[in-house]
Amino acid sequence: MRDATATAYWILAPGRGALREEPLPLPASGQVEVRALYGGISRGTEALVFRGEVPVSEYARMRAPFQVGDFPGPVKYGYVSVGRVEAGDADLLGREVFCLHPHQDRYVVPRAAVVPLPEGVPAARAVLAANMETALNGLWDAAPVLGERITVIGAGVVGVLMAWLCAAMPGTRVQLVDVAPQRAGVAEALGLDFRCPEQADAERDRVIHASGSAEGLRLALTLAGLEARVVEMSWFGSREVTLPLGEAFHSRRLTLQASQVGRLPVAQRPRWDHRRRLTLALELLREARLEALISGESDFQALPELMPRLAAGAGEVLCHRLRYSSAPVPRSA
Repeated sequence: MRDATATAYWILAPGRGALREEPLPLPASGQVEVRALYGGISRGTEALVFRGEVPVSEYARMRAPFQVGDFPGPVKYGYVSVGRVEAGDADLLGREVFCLHPHQDRYVVPRAAVVPLPEGVPAARAVLAANMETALNGLWDAAPVLGERITVIGAGVVGVLMAWLCAAMPGTRVQLVDVAPQRAGVAEALGLDFRCPEQADAERDRVIHASGSAEGLRLALTLAGLEARVVEMSWFGSREVTLPLGEAFHSRRLTLQASQVGRLPVAQRPRWDHRRRLTLALELLREARLEALISGESDFQALPELMPRLAAGAGEVLCHRLRYSSAPVPRSA
């Protein structure tokens, strides 16, 4: 008999979350029922939401797909779920899919909200899709060209992915910069040139900032060459940032540009939509070396105790993978 309830993770108040049971409706026409296999948590937006650092002015714009409740809480929030379709249209039954859905073991969504995993992309690695989509959108905004000297500041998941994509362009010379020397191991696994800030080269053609720190953004301005573009990928939430715009920013005619995954860049809008972009992001995850970005794995049931530690800012956290009870048993077990 079908279980008519699901278990979801809710942020009850800043810094505090819990699992809640809720009714699971039967899928209607045009809907599918998905049983989650894996989820993913990075230390970016989700940590800000957990800590209650979403500015009031951004409450509406920062809503995630299928979010329930409002900031600062109680709110059901999240945007990485990989699962298997258990009910709905016959052509999707049994397919593994990605969905931008909060952390929940089973859910019903419109068919259009799920994207089948491409051949060669395992479900466990597909949790990186949302970060890859952000990196892809950021590169469209940055618009790097062949042969450029590119620096990416911040070796979190999005920063590493952007550096990896840039390094795939012929002739580019890419440096990945971070204050945490232990991130050199991740860079090495992906064939990237890692530098600590004091080792970073200046006079760069393109600088991408993804560290989430004011110090990182100030460093980006100092490394940019004449009339270069600095692309800001970080979202600071309610924190204010001061910048030395009275120094070389004007004389070097620098451009500081924001990138945000919620909107497609102007050049892509006539031909691309969010589904096409997400499909490409999934296809780019065929590279097995990207597993280096998974810094840990835990059971979904442990999320209420785990989330405070993940949001605290530990330097070793990249993408933390959640494993649901329906996920395959690891081979080493």
